[in-house]
Amino acid sequence: MSALWQLLTRLASLRLTLVLLALLLTAIVGAMYTGQSITWALVIPLTLVGINLLAAIIVSPAFRRHPGLMVFHVALLAILVLVTAGRLTYLKGHVDLATGQMFEGQLAESEAGPWHAGDLDEVRFVNEGFTIEYGPGWRRGHTYNRVSWASEKNNRDGEAVVGDNTPLLIEGYRFYTSHNKGYAPVFLWQPERGGSPELGTVNLPSYPLNDYRQAAEWSPPGSDQSLWVMLEIQEDVLPLDSHTSFQLPDRHQLIVRAGGQRHLLQPGDTLALTDGQLTYEGLTSWMGYRVQYDWTIHWLFAAAALGIGGLGWHYWQTYNQRPWRPRYEQTAGQATADRTSTRP
Repeated sequence: MSALWQLLTRLASLRLTLVLLALLLTAIVGAMYTGQSITWALVIPLTLVGINLLAAIIVSPAFRRHPGLMVFHVALLAILVLVTAGRLTYLKGHVDLATGQMFEGQLAESEAGPWHAGDLDEVRFVNEGFTIEYGPGWRRGHTYNRVSWASEKNNRDGEAVVGDNTPLLIEGYRFYTSHNKGYAPVFLWQPERGGSPELGTVNLPSYPLNDYRQAAEWSPPGSDQSLWVMLEIQEDVLPLDSHTSFQLPDRHQLIVRAGGQRHLLQPGDTLALTDGQLTYEGLTSWMGYRVQYDWTIHWLFAAAALGIGGLGWHYWQTYNQRPWRPRYEQTAGQATADRTSTRP
């Protein structure tokens, strides 16, 4: 037992705390400069700091004499554990969805902790369209994005309006709208060798950030032929000097380059290609979503609130045991009163 106590005492060393904090800072800076994942740069030092703090809670008599201080440090230990667990299980990424398109569990790009085990592949919802307010000078206002979903797992359907700060929360994942949004031509592709016609969309660069670069390369579903598609807007859809909202242009045309030839398409026009027919159905919009997963958020808030309460309790007990006016002031005041009373 004495050997274990000696080990805990060494682990609780304040010098060790300083060394571990320096290690944590060095690991974070090193990960940032090398471009490596910051996960293990956080997890390993935070785990060691947590062990150091746990040992200090066990062996330090000061914590047992001051319950408020004990509560604060237990809450601090809980925060360290939660941050470590959150970093091991987090996910963040993004996905772009055209209006009417369903999210089917796949992200365009993602980054996740090594222990992430969520059910993203089971998440389904539909982007029903959005409205974005703009002030003069293209000052972006609120975003109102309607989404709907049908959950076989919970046997219920739902609808919601989400935005940049109001997420769609489903299966523990948070979907926020982002500043990335724009126009998307919709095509109907009929393969030459038969088969069912397929709809496809081309998400053009974000608008109005790339208002003069509305072009992208695209291949029809199942085709090896690469097409260059550009949207030519023939009206001012977002006037710079007025309050407006994001909207589809009424007057526009598509420029499509295929096989060295240039074609102009209006909604309903069909273009014959070497391996099928491409029909321009019309123009819609797309929205980019930021996706986050972190189950520790609410627990972290609770632990932080507990820590603040414990620290407040400790300071209240510490200062409440002392008189609000120092004793020397009371003594000086009594002496003055005595001198006054003895005057003739």
